[in-house]
Amino acid sequence: MNSVIVAAAALFFLGMGVLALARPAGLVAPFGISLAGPDARLEVCAVYGGFGIAIAALLGVAALDPAAHRGELLAVAVALFGMAGGRLLGRIRDRPDRFYPVWFYFWVEVGAGALLLVAR
Repeated sequence: MNSVIVAAAALFFLGMGVLALARPAGLVAPFGISLAGPDARLEVCAVYGGFGIAIAALLGVAALDPAAHRGELLAVAVALFGMAGGRLLGRIRDRPDRFYPVWFYFWVEVGAGALLLVAR
């Protein structure tokens, strides 16, 4: 079961990474972000694309033997909790208009982080 949890998280990151590389503007559009030029598109490709695919690869290896990759799973879980925490702190300044995308991804991050902790 732990391998399935880790593999599912890997697929999520892989999907995000591939989408960011293929359609960077499409990835950030639900957040109301427009990418004005090549520098902006390349930033999304790097941060969401390259990072997402790297994390997917790390989790893909960890899915083969989660117990042997406890540290890696902890690191990704902490990163996901950090992203969710950033959303909470941003809530002090800004108030999202609707559940999707901000709160949807908040719960995805919290849930995936918690599942990775359980899987390790």
